Amino acid sequence: MSDQNEPDPLDPFEEIIAAETDRDPDLAVIEAGSRTLRTQGGPPGADVPARPEDPEVDKALREVEAELATRWGETKLEPSVTRIAALMDVLGDPQRAYPSIHITGTNGKTSTARMIEALLGAFELRTGRYTSPHVQSITERISLDGAPISAERFIETYQDIRPYIEMVDSQQEYRLSFFEVLTGMAYAAFADAPVDVAVVEVGMGGSWDATNVIDGDVAVVTPIDLDHTDRLGGTPGEIAGEKAGIIKQDATVIMAQQPVDAAQVLLKKAVEVDATVAREGLEFGVVSRQVAVGGQLATLRGLGGEYPEVYLPLHGAHQAHNAAVALAAVEAFFGVGAARAEPLDIDTVRKAFAAVSSPGRMEVVRRSPTVVLDAAHNPAGARATAEAIGEAFDFSRLIGVVGASGDKNVRELLEAFEPIFAEIVVTQNSSHRAMDADELAAIAVEVFGDDRVQVEPRLPDALEAAITLAEEEGEFAGGGVLVTGSVITVGEARLLLGKG
Repeated sequence: MSDQNEPDPLDPFEEIIAAETDRDPDLAVIEAGSRTLRTQGGPPGADVPARPEDPEVDKALREVEAELATRWGETKLEPSVTRIAALMDVLGDPQRAYPSIHITGTNGKTSTARMIEALLGAFELRTGRYTSPHVQSITERISLDGAPISAERFIETYQDIRPYIEMVDSQQEYRLSFFEVLTGMAYAAFADAPVDVAVVEVGMGGSWDATNVIDGDVAVVTPIDLDHTDRLGGTPGEIAGEKAGIIKQDATVIMAQQPVDAAQVLLKKAVEVDATVAREGLEFGVVSRQVAVGGQLATLRGLGGEYPEVYLPLHGAHQAHNAAVALAAVEAFFGVGAARAEPLDIDTVRKAFAAVSSPGRMEVVRRSPTVVLDAAHNPAGARATAEAIGEAFDFSRLIGVVGASGDKNVRELLEAFEPIFAEIVVTQNSSHRAMDADELAAIAVEVFGDDRVQVEPRLPDALEAAITLAEEEGEFAGGGVLVTGSVITVGEARLLLGKG
């Protein structure tokens, strides 16, 4: 135990697996075909909806998806908020109808957003959550009261604002992009609900991101690391310069542990706009944590005091740190540490965290052998995943299934997984941005050696191969499979494994 005069040391912060912010909007629905996989899992989770059962609704949703797919995808950007601001103007500025919590960072945004949403809902506030990308269904991106909006409501929202979209398109040099239209839909849906508070995750960056037409009362910055360096900058400090754009006048900034240069940039921006800053490791943080069945038990220090014995049904140190950030954000929203001194009700906080889920993040979708899905797609996320796997599971033999995007730092991602994978099956997802399986295999051979690499370009074949390799250990020997490398790969695997 540390000296009472010294602050309790926090666990080393490992960054969470990010959801890619550049999923292709025209991703085809994955069809497993006539082949029946031995990897079938249970029923789909409620927070990852399947296709609509009504054929007419499904047809209408596909028509909307097809129209959205004609627009610029999330990898093609013209860095400004001009078009989305014009859309908000003609819609009557729906984004100003409710307070908001705005979330940026490299890793951990979606999980943190889901935790914030759960906490606010537990305190009986009506919430709207906007996150990206989706794991399986486009409707996941817009949630009301903790659940994705229905396909019917998604279609209705699009049809309602479509004339205004076309009006803005006709007046701008470039048409509204896929992400800009979805952002407009989210803000309109939240105003129509109406919600008490919106929880909004940026798509990429911050200052020129389409979501940045809101003035968040609370600005959350999850860990910043190197990703999208061609658009955001080559150092954490440069990337932080873009992400600092969500910090608005007189806001409260909840800042996860950051590289020194990133922290300096964020703090400078906060000073410029008279924002109040709460920093992980100083004003709030993780006091202690231990592995528990199905997740972990943590004591969190918030802005209003300690919250002991908080059960979080998610694996990994990074998720505990996300929980601390989420808790501080909700405390700040309620004025804890500023307008009020007492902490939030501990029983309500415990109830909220115990109900949190984050599909595609260290998600177990099959047993015997155990199959885990994780959306790690950059080196920092892969390192966090590798550490979490070692902590949460006792695999005697772990097989990796990796399908990555061609624009990612694939070598370092593979290097992060090399110590925990006995063998790796390289594959590719259906996106046109997917790295060719043979190209990925060439890098994998350099990292793992030729005898540990298997190539299966089709994801169903890769899953079959990995499960077969894991089963070589025997039914009770502890073999497992980790599917990772991209949100798209994870989403497609989730479908193939019967989860949607």
